[in-house]
This record gives sequence, structure tokens and C-alpha cells, in this order.
Amino acid sequence: MVKVEKGEEKSGQAGATAQTADVKGKLVEFIWWMKRQGYRESTIVSRNKRLRLLVNLGADLYNPESVKGIVARQKWKESYKEAVVCAYDLFAKWMGLRWDKPIYKRVQRLPFIPLEREIDDLISGCSKNISTFLQAAKETGARAGEIFALKWEDVDFENRSINITPEKGSEPRVFRVSQKLLGMLNNLPKTSDNIFGCYKDLDNLMRTFQRQRKRIAHKLANPRLLRISFHTLRHWKATMEYAKTKDIIHVMRVLGHRNIKNTLIYTHLVEGLREDEFTCKIAHTPDEVVQLIEAGFEYVCELEGFKFFRKRK
Repeated sequence: MVKVEKGEEKSGQAGATAQTADVKGKLVEFIWWMKRQGYRESTIVSRNKRLRLLVNLGADLYNPESVKGIVARQKWKESYKEAVVCAYDLFAKWMGLRWDKPIYKRVQRLPFIPLEREIDDLISGCSKNISTFLQAAKETGARAGEIFALKWEDVDFENRSINITPEKGSEPRVFRVSQKLLGMLNNLPKTSDNIFGCYKDLDNLMRTFQRQRKRIAHKLANPRLLRISFHTLRHWKATMEYAKTKDIIHVMRVLGHRNIKNTLIYTHLVEGLREDEFTCKIAHTPDEVVQLIEAGFEYVCELEGFKFFRKRK
């Protein structure tokens, strides 16, 4: 065993610290490069997070073989390994590093679709800002980055609509929203042009949500809530829209997809839903009809002067 003198040990630690600081400085430069290149905010956040994870695990980002070894040793799912490798691949190209990109195949799985009451449990249990974010995601099916980018000028309170500025090559959309969501928006402080401007970035908002989700899941003794992410609500919205309309073109427009292949997955999800999982309501007056429609119920039929509505549980 080689004996390391105290001075040498301190010197080694200082060298490692300096190297780590240098890499983190490069990551800051890389982030700004992605911003200048027009990458969407959620992509920048996720790639930065994965690269920092590699650094924390001891990978030398200047040495591709070191990165390959670290990734190979992790007990991650193939899909996550593929995501981490893709993040590093872009960094390596930016740095001018050559490497043989390892092959990890992403296993396609159908997304988790929660019950509506589980989504509502999260909405009612979270803080005012996070609840509003979740309600907007539930009603529009927009991406988290699109909702985070919402400005007050995008909300038309008089016509009860929200204008979604697209990201990731999507199409722009306008959604008619419920009075409930408008009320929640009205209760938020207007401290900046952006509705959710109180958060530094989307990652900060996401971490806040994850802490609150964990608390609510524990309180309600429902671990399924831990599987609900912002993107889960996009899947839920698309699945419910297809279940209601059986119109895949309509769902494609709701999501802002430009390629119908990205939308077809929801036809398979609907096939897995039980047809009897409905809550049924009867409307006696025009006001009750309006309330049921705003609550997401769909009209079924009219019998003896009563209007029947239903909504999936």
C-alpha cells in the first residue's frame, strides 16, 4: 500500500475539487449554449440534471470511457440509461469529444393513467400555485413547459379561454376552461408577467410539486399518487378525450401533435378502460346543465324532461 502524506492528500482533494468546479463551469456554458440554440426549457433542465448526476457519481465528463463505465454500472432502467447517454452525447458533441455511443434501447410502455379522483386529490392537497398548475394541466393537456410559460395576457377571463404557446414543434392551441380554473388563477398574486413567475424555473416548480405529492400520498395512504407527474396529466387528458369522442384527429389537435403516430397510443389506452367506470348525473335546470358540463360531464340523452350526463371515474 502506498502511503499518502497529509500534504499530498490535501493536494489531491484540492485538485479533485478544482476539477469538479471546472466541469460545473462547463455545464453552465453548455446550458447557455442550449438556450441560444433554442432548446425548450424542460429539455435544458432534464439534460443538465442528468449530466450533474453523472458528475456526482464520479464520471469524468471529459473522458467518454469514464461516462460509459459509470452508466453501465448503474441499476437504472434501459430507458433511463438511454436518456442519460443522449444527454451526454449532446454535451460530447458540443465539447468536440469523439466517442462510441453505447446502445441502450428504450422499452416502450403504455403510460400510467390515474383515476380522476386521484388527480383531484393532488389538486386539493397542494399549495395554491401548484394546484393551479395541475388544474391547468388537467384541463388543457398542455406540456409542463407550455404551462410554465403562460403569461397573464394568455388568459381571456371574459371568454374563459387560455392560449397555449407551443413548444417542441407542436401547434398553438386555444382552450376553453372552467370557471374553477379561472377562479384559481384569479387568486394568484400578479407579481410578474408570467403566471408562475414566482418560481425560478420549471425544475424549481417541479421539485416543489414532488415534495407536496409525497406528503399527500403518505397522508392518503395511496402510493399511486407518486406515479402522477405533470406529463401524466397530458396522458390522462388525451385518453379521456379519445374515450369521449373516439376522434383521434381531435385528440391530435388537443395535444398539438403534428404527427398522428404520436397520438395513436391513446387508442390502446382507451381499450384498457372499463366501460362501466362512470359517475352519472341528472340535470333538471339549465344552470345544472352548465355546472355539469363545466365539471367535465358529457351529455348522454334526455328522458321525460331530464337530461342525463356521465363522466369517467
